Amino acid sequence: MSELLDLDTLAEDWAAMKVPPDDSGLPMAVWITENDGYSHDVRVKVAVRHGAGTSWYWDSVSVGVRPAPHLVAGNRSRRGEFLTAADRDEANRWIELNRDVIIDLWDSKMTPRAAQARLQRLP
Repeated sequence: MSELLDLDTLAEDWAAMKVPPDDSGLPMAVWITENDGYSHDVRVKVAVRHGAGTSWYWDSVSVGVRPAPHLVAGNRSRRGEFLTAADRDEANRWIELNRDVIIDLWDSKMTPRAAQARLQRLP
């Protein structure tokens, strides 16, 4: 099940809902969040490595949601790893499938618990 992470040990507080592979149908974890005053538009963090044991901070890239899924600020994690084209395409499919939920959570139109209940898994 998705878990709410509170990463308040970082200089920039960031709370995100981690969606592990078993819940998303992706081979990697993704993270979605509310807009907590960010100047940028809605984004999803996508892990560059497969499995659930990854960090949004070290092992992910940012994918913008609007107008269509797109990489933001490059395709390299802080560890220097890249998201493959195949994984990017799968992540984009998941984002499109869950677009309304991701945006509603970002816009605080639903709680993380409500978003968790509405997220769909890729077939």
